Amino acid sequence: MNRRKLSLSEIAACTAEALPKGILLSSAADGKVNSMVIGWGTVGVNWNLPVFAAYVRVSRFTRELLDENPEFTVNVPLGNPDKNTVAVCGSKSGRDLDKLAACGLHTVPGETVSVPAILEFPVTVECRILYRQQEDISLLPEEIRSRFYPHSRDNAPSDNSKDPHVTYYGQILSAYVLEPEEGEA
Repeated sequence: MNRRKLSLSEIAACTAEALPKGILLSSAADGKVNSMVIGWGTVGVNWNLPVFAAYVRVSRFTRELLDENPEFTVNVPLGNPDKNTVAVCGSKSGRDLDKLAACGLHTVPGETVSVPAILEFPVTVECRILYRQQEDISLLPEEIRSRFYPHSRDNAPSDNSKDPHVTYYGQILSAYVLEPEEGEA
């Protein structure tokens, strides 16, 4: 398997185009690998380092894995993602289901991190967490709060899909496209 390296501007362009369709954020700890769909993320420079900022709700299994192992990969398809993969990885919990097996996804060992790349989502960004911060919903403008966190108000019913996000700033350690070598399927 070849790994064609990508520049920061190539990563930014690729992820910006793919995020609205769904890309994967993968994490791993205690022998478990989990991938979840993300629709929010940013690529840039913080602290003079290339970073990917990922946003994960507090209630997610991925957050638990990221808190155990401060590494992740961002996995981006070339073209449109498989609809079944987006449906499963975007709606099922890795606590209850091996989503990679359910979707028939294949892993490739990471180049610099312990979290694998996903062959079917070949654009891979390998990251190590530099900083994490749980958002303070009360500081958001009302139009954002009411749209994305309607149950965050006092005495509102609990709804895990509306809990706050933790922002993970991951230093980009490596970024590449997985490309089969000649003769590989």
